[in-house]
Amino acid sequence: MKQIPDRKQLRLLGVLAATAICLYVCYLLALPFLPALTWALVLAIVLYPAHRWVEGRVGNRTLAALISVSVTAVAVGLPLVFVAQQIVREAINGATYLEGVIRGWNADGFVSNYPTLSAIAVWIKDRLDPAGSVAAFAQWLTGQSTSLLRGSINQVVMFVLTFYLLFYFLRDRKQALRGVESLSPLDAPETAYILSRFAETVHATLLGTVFVAAVQGTLGGLMFWWLGLPTPVFWGLVMGLLAIVPVLGAFVIWVPAAIYLALEGAWASAVTLALWGGVIVAGIDNLLYPMLVGNRLRLHTVVAFIGAVGGVVLFGASGLVLGPAAIAVAISLIDILKKRLNDQPGTGSGSGGDTEPAHRAGAD
Repeated sequence: MKQIPDRKQLRLLGVLAATAICLYVCYLLALPFLPALTWALVLAIVLYPAHRWVEGRVGNRTLAALISVSVTAVAVGLPLVFVAQQIVREAINGATYLEGVIRGWNADGFVSNYPTLSAIAVWIKDRLDPAGSVAAFAQWLTGQSTSLLRGSINQVVMFVLTFYLLFYFLRDRKQALRGVESLSPLDAPETAYILSRFAETVHATLLGTVFVAAVQGTLGGLMFWWLGLPTPVFWGLVMGLLAIVPVLGAFVIWVPAAIYLALEGAWASAVTLALWGGVIVAGIDNLLYPMLVGNRLRLHTVVAFIGAVGGVVLFGASGLVLGPAAIAVAISLIDILKKRLNDQPGTGSGSGGDTEPAHRAGAD
């Protein structure tokens, strides 16, 4: 015969159900702000050493947070606006130029001595209409630039919200950490260990990725300058920014540039750029990333890559940090669980070195 739950147990179940429902509603409320929350937290962790210096000089937490946020907003916002406008403008000009090159290219004379290639060229010209496709692409880019201007309002709102949240993350970091510790089901050393792993992951992922991307952008820009291509500094900056995104990369810029050189008849320059981009620029990622990021994350390169790419697929740009951080925290929780199952007391004194980054990240 089943035992009927008493009134106290029913009330407890009711409270648990109500709590679960409220937590789910809170999740839905926070979901639209996930990018802003993520980047505000990331910036708070990365900027903490500099902000602590500012706070020590100013002596007022509110004023110090306002100074740090203002300087960061200007340093991040102005380059992003400039680069976004220039990329759209250069893409439209490039598509228009490519259309003219294709229309003026005498494909029949080029392949006249090769019957098979001649037949393929005629089929491509009749069926695919490359020049018309490029012209349509240029028109689409022009329309997208208008849409980008309209959609930029949402981006501006998210940008402002990110730095609004960053202000409170910097100013009220001690209260926030105490709140996390009070809500955590783990004990104090275990919570510090998890926070330290999260901070380490953010530092390694963001700073390592940005450094590698900066090296790739610099190498690409130097080759653009060596070959006499226009605005090498700008395109080096763009290649560096694109190299941050896991699915994209600097090849989005140097591959079309190599094609452009080939269409201009500069075959030696085109081959040089292709080899430099494919071997040096792309290869530097495989050389530096494991050294700067993989070792600090204490994750295999494949696992870190899956975390970054899978995070981008699930969460968008903020997944670049959330993906690896989720894997690192999950592995840390498994370590804690294994220690408990083995009757070992938490993380013990062995985690003392691991908890220090959490204090550097904002516990102080």
